[in-house]
Amino acid sequence: LPTQAGTQVDALSHVFIGDKMCNGYPATLVDSRGAHKNGIEKFADKIVGRGVLLDVARFKGVEYLQDGYGITNADLDATARKQGAEVRRADFVIVRTGQMEDRLAKGEWGTYAGGPAPGLAFESLDWIHAKQIAGICSDTWGIEVRPNDTGPDVFQPWHWVTIPAIGIVHFEILYLKDLAA
Repeated sequence: LPTQAGTQVDALSHVFIGDKMCNGYPATLVDSRGAHKNGIEKFADKIVGRGVLLDVARFKGVEYLQDGYGITNADLDATARKQGAEVRRADFVIVRTGQMEDRLAKGEWGTYAGGPAPGLAFESLDWIHAKQIAGICSDTWGIEVRPNDTGPDVFQPWHWVTIPAIGIVHFEILYLKDLAA
């Protein structure tokens, strides 16, 4: 898994408070090869677990969710029920929005890397914590809905909770078309 080529893995070394990572190390210890002080550059090679695909776009009856669509707890539960999937403790939940497929089909990435995107609403923090999952994955650049549903004053607030407070590993920018098929 080339973690810094296309797919992105986020963990404690990716959330910054000023010039330090949230684990207290200087931000200069992170570069395109990963986080060197705490071994994150080898982290993705060691992750093994049960993956559960929640194809929210398919559940909603669309090829892709619109940018800015916030996936709610009700969406996650209803998608799992419809698919006959059970999300259990320590699972890796894979959320398909269809955004990457839409951009590939159009041949235009536009604001894919940093702009508006469908994704998990801030309320999903409660769902993630209650389910006690190990990781959350998506075909978007940041998993959480953009613009953020908490307002413009805080950038990526969902990350601020999932990574340092709940300890969730993020897998972003995943190609999920074949898996969904």
